[in-house]
Amino acid sequence: MNALLVRVGADLSDGGGRWNSAVDGETRDFVYVAIPENAPVHPGHERPYAALGPALNAIDRPLPPHLHGRHMHLDPDFLHLTYGDQGERARQLRSRLAAGDWVVFYAALADVRDDGKLVYALIGLLVVDSMVLAREVPQAQRDINAHTRRVLAPCADDLVVIGRPGESGRLRQCIAIGDWRAGAYRVRKDLLDVWGGLSVKDGWLQRSARLPQFLAPERFKAWFEVQQPELVAANNP
Repeated sequence: MNALLVRVGADLSDGGGRWNSAVDGETRDFVYVAIPENAPVHPGHERPYAALGPALNAIDRPLPPHLHGRHMHLDPDFLHLTYGDQGERARQLRSRLAAGDWVVFYAALADVRDDGKLVYALIGLLVVDSMVLAREVPQAQRDINAHTRRVLAPCADDLVVIGRPGESGRLRQCIAIGDWRAGAYRVRKDLLDVWGGLSVKDGWLQRSARLPQFLAPERFKAWFEVQQPELVAANNP
């Protein structure tokens, strides 16, 4: 078994939308907000940020004005149990993963109960069922992922990972994993010990061209199952 840890969701970077979505630090309820879409999308397949208004208002974290009118790059798409990528990261997905392996997603969320303090937390999981080039997905299935919704060149290398139903999905409540130390957000030391470590130095939690790999994935799997996670096939239940 192999497993990769992937950072997703809106954040304070320019590419991330310059905003963090919300979590209730007590209940662990959160809203999954994807990064902005910056590539052409087939008409009718847009995913507007405005659709998140009710969920964000319910947790007292309204969508900021600069995202009004924009569309999301909804990836992963937990409704369809897919995750896409391109370039170096797509090559890593293809070379490191096989059926039954795990892609574990985390995000940086703003705690509405603690003045927006960032909470780095696991938000979802795909157990790999298969992988396919986005450009080879039939038109009738174009809506399964952000990369299949894009207008792609005939030679595009965008890859889509498809998760196993019943074993994959969005976490109904997120699981906090990070803290601030040594000048950066990192996986907590107690968790690194239990998990058996990651391929990045001291559990560094950042977007990177190199996807962090669990060094002892079976240990992470055992820990994850002890958390009794509830997975749902939805982006925001």
